[in-house]
Amino acid sequence: MHIGLIGGIGPAATDFYHRGLIERHAAAGLPLDLTIAYADAREMTRNLASRDPRRQAEIFVRLVHRLKAAGADAAAITSMGGHFCVRELEAISPLPILNALPALDAELARRRLSRIGIIGTRNVMESGLYGSIAAAEVIAPEGEERDRVHQAYVDMAVIGRVTGEQRAVFFEAGRRLCDGRGAEAVLLGGTDLFIAFDGHDAGFPVIDGAAVHVQAIFDAATPAA
Repeated sequence: MHIGLIGGIGPAATDFYHRGLIERHAAAGLPLDLTIAYADAREMTRNLASRDPRRQAEIFVRLVHRLKAAGADAAAITSMGGHFCVRELEAISPLPILNALPALDAELARRRLSRIGIIGTRNVMESGLYGSIAAAEVIAPEGEERDRVHQAYVDMAVIGRVTGEQRAVFFEAGRRLCDGRGAEAVLLGGTDLFIAFDGHDAGFPVIDGAAVHVQAIFDAATPAA
């Protein structure tokens, strides 16, 4: 399968998906057929803030048409935040969309978790990943802590780098969800969060939503592997 990725939201997330697919294909001894079309992270952030999924879907669908013209057989959004418009995009897309949300729900069911925490953008946290999780109860940071997590995430994602202060915000929020509110694990509901967590012991179990999505894309692209 020729995979089409909607990237650029943000740059580190695009690299994460690209490298993840390269590594999986190489390990399986299979060629990777991939095209990436870039979206504007700041434009998507504005549409997220204004809660305008239809506008963002219209932006994404132009990129999907570009991917189709390049030969892609299916497309995926390289952003958990970008999935806020995935239903609207699926309705108008000329290609199948490799949606992260069902894959994440299936992964939580596989792990038999009953209560998970989530961190990411404000929309991700407030909606419990857009209401797509049925396998477990989803809890999120509240009040000012939710605002801090959202702002730290957006600032990190746009530039593709994390500061020590931003990492501390994420880790403290996760610890509160697990130690104070009974979450069995914390779902990284923002693709770029790997920047903050990779190579660090957060002190609580972590599920990287982006890694689950990359594996689902690989599985869809290589059903006979």
